[in-house]
Amino acid sequence: MATTTQIDTPPPETPLHTPSGPSTGRLGDRVFLGLTRGSGVLLLVVMAAIAGFLTYRASIAISKDQGNFLTTFDWLPSQTPPVFGIAVLLVGTVISSVIAMVIAVPVAVGIALFISHYAPRRLATTLAYVVDLLAAVPSIIYGIWGALILVPYLGGLNLWLDRYFGWTYLFDQTQPGVARNMLTVGILLAIMILPIVTSVSREVFLQVPRMNEEAALALGATRWEVIRLSVLPFGRSGVISASMLGLGRALGETMAVATVLSPSYVMSLHLLDPGGGTFAQNIAAKFDEANPLGRDALIASGLVLFVLTLLVNGAARLIIARRKEYSGANA
Repeated sequence: MATTTQIDTPPPETPLHTPSGPSTGRLGDRVFLGLTRGSGVLLLVVMAAIAGFLTYRASIAISKDQGNFLTTFDWLPSQTPPVFGIAVLLVGTVISSVIAMVIAVPVAVGIALFISHYAPRRLATTLAYVVDLLAAVPSIIYGIWGALILVPYLGGLNLWLDRYFGWTYLFDQTQPGVARNMLTVGILLAIMILPIVTSVSREVFLQVPRMNEEAALALGATRWEVIRLSVLPFGRSGVISASMLGLGRALGETMAVATVLSPSYVMSLHLLDPGGGTFAQNIAAKFDEANPLGRDALIASGLVLFVLTLLVNGAARLIIARRKEYSGANA
């Protein structure tokens, strides 16, 4: 006996509405598209205007410089002939920022993990509020606190580092005195960028899919293994972005550095010796008393800081783009 099988045919799919272009043609969409596009163009125009201004004024200063702008250790734009260079400022900016990042990033990631995965809800809320509050403190307040509290108390730390780690050259203190040196600047910058890195990292860690963590726990993973296998890989790109935000503030910090540092134009890698300088601190300290050529020279140093910041952000974007596919952030 022949049997017949009835095959159920699926109902026809309703075509989804997919706009063919960036705008549906409605007035509101066109206005919104114009505003967003104008905002993007305005940003590019502002960046181009800043770059053009800095380049023009820097070219005037460098054309009159009798030294090598990149390798000269002196900053004497008002003498005849004018001689100035950014070697000391570039080294000081990089060293202080590296110290700040080495100290701040691991501590910030630890605080963010504690708030997002270990602390009770009430304590986590309080800590998150305090961290956000610290990010809003003006830099001059950090500078005053650093000059009155941090500098006197770091004298003992300097002596300890010189005694036990002076053989490393970096911690060899050849000029004993008040701790107005690059190490103090780096520690202060680390304290200043700590809230920024912590806040962004905490928000990234809170976005980890709950199913990933529960699956790891169901397989018998410990809390640390869950963080190592699920949370940190997912949040790696976000932590890098947070670190770059902190690095940007460290590179351009002005008043706090000028308050705690005893500047000089002597090139030295002894972190415990007073002296050195940064781009932002030098511009803030010299701009009012500078003649027209001196101001152009300061603007030229600002151009180098501008380019350095762009390179750092570009490198961060490149790292994030190469690691994003492995982090699980797109899952």
